[in-house]
Amino acid sequence: MEENNVVLLDFWPSSYGMRVKIALEEKRVSYECRQEDFQAKSSLLLEMNPVYKTIPVLVHNGKSICESLNIVEYIDEAWNHKPSLLPSDPYKRSIAKFWGDYIDKHVSYI
Repeated sequence: MEENNVVLLDFWPSSYGMRVKIALEEKRVSYECRQEDFQAKSSLLLEMNPVYKTIPVLVHNGKSICESLNIVEYIDEAWNHKPSLLPSDPYKRSIAKFWGDYIDKHVSYI
């Protein structure tokens, strides 16, 4: 998978965005990080995430992927020539996804 044109729309204190940055760094994907202003959302953010209008959004070759857990899974599959972020064992993978989802639902974030 080509790495060209990878842009992360983010807000610096967001732990959701940090999750995506960690995945990108682990996979050694080159990307541009664009900081969003919640008071004045960019036209790019509104175009790339018209449903929720929130960050993080990964834009890869003009296509948007929204929601941090979805983005991490996309990164893992799109750059699959590098070590996997999630366990290959289906049970262990489901447990990892369970805890990621649990944290999203039960831990307060910005």
